[in-house]
Amino acid sequence: MSLAIFDLDNTLIADDSDYLWGQFLVDRGIVDKAQYEYANAKFYDDYKQGTLDIVEFLHFSLKPLAENNPEQLYQWRAQFVEEVIKPLLLQPAKQLIAKHRDRGDTLMVITATNRFLTEPIVQLYGIENLLATTPEFVDGRYTGSFKGTPCFQEGKVKLLEEWLKNSEESLQNSWFYSDSHNDLPLLKLVDNPVAVDPDDKLSQFANKSNWPIISLRNGICPTHHFHK
Repeated sequence: MSLAIFDLDNTLIADDSDYLWGQFLVDRGIVDKAQYEYANAKFYDDYKQGTLDIVEFLHFSLKPLAENNPEQLYQWRAQFVEEVIKPLLLQPAKQLIAKHRDRGDTLMVITATNRFLTEPIVQLYGIENLLATTPEFVDGRYTGSFKGTPCFQEGKVKLLEEWLKNSEESLQNSWFYSDSHNDLPLLKLVDNPVAVDPDDKLSQFANKSNWPIISLRNGICPTHHFHK
């Protein structure tokens, strides 16, 4: 039994849920189109370039949570998951998760995207353990701020290490699947790093390091790297 960790956006789903949620808010007139669309695209580009200021981004992305009551937010989120996310679920990802589950591995998603957004998405894959950036919730409302360490780059390592202290799991024979060079700190930490439909920087690093490179987009569950 091992710990099998998965990134979410562009790994288990075929797009970026954080970016798409922003577009969902724009399309429904919940946020100002011109301002929000520009900023959302810029932050996403910064993320892909590896230059994202995570604190600045979180203050931007969590602001709509503070501006609307939770009941309304949950309705929008349910609609978003149904209309936008479900078509992006990947059958090969489900098969890969099932392989780890059948081995008795402990399954986890670790994502920079906030918990409000990712919790119902991760539940669609039947994964119980989620480490994500946590929006602050005080007196029945989101504040627009966040609690603790943002779950991004080195922050993913820190939050995982904190989680391991309170669990019976270890990183012995652990796995981590990710598409992004932003996840290199955690990919370097596990025993079995796997690049999934990787961006250019991660692809280059994975090739140099002889890491497996797989695709979950082609309709075929990859098996060549997987050993019982």
